[in-house]
Amino acid sequence: MNTGEPWPSFEQAWPRVRRMQTKLHRWATEDPGRVFDDLINLVYHPDFLVVAWNRVRTNKGARTAGVDWVVPSALDDERDVAALLAGVRAQVKARTFTPLPVRERMIPKSGASGKLRRLGIPSAADRLVQASLVLVLEPIFEADFKPVSYGFVCPARGRGLM
Repeated sequence: MNTGEPWPSFEQAWPRVRRMQTKLHRWATEDPGRVFDDLINLVYHPDFLVVAWNRVRTNKGARTAGVDWVVPSALDDERDVAALLAGVRAQVKARTFTPLPVRERMIPKSGASGKLRRLGIPSAADRLVQASLVLVLEPIFEADFKPVSYGFVCPARGRGLM
């Protein structure tokens, strides 16, 4: 998208992402031994990045900055968002994207009086890439789960990813 074309809106991108997720799930279900060896192009696809950014900027942690000090929920200027998306897209496409260290905070443990636990807060770009990866990988791995399970994979099936 370095051609100067505008990024798709969420309303344009979401149906296309759902169609691709449906295809990925169908392919994974129909061929349990299938190896998905070219998924990176979906991770940096503009539709997936727009949907991923929508998830990042609207989730509960969007009000907290990582080590980059970018607060996703506060990033509302279209040019700033487009610059972030384009930068991440270029790095992932060139395979030069490197996650930053997480910002670590100690927060109280629930139910434990006075005890603390570590919380890692990723940068906005790292959250974006993680969310895009989830959009791509989830329908593939969902095909391996039993309908009645809560995260248990069918033992006879394995998933090949390269």
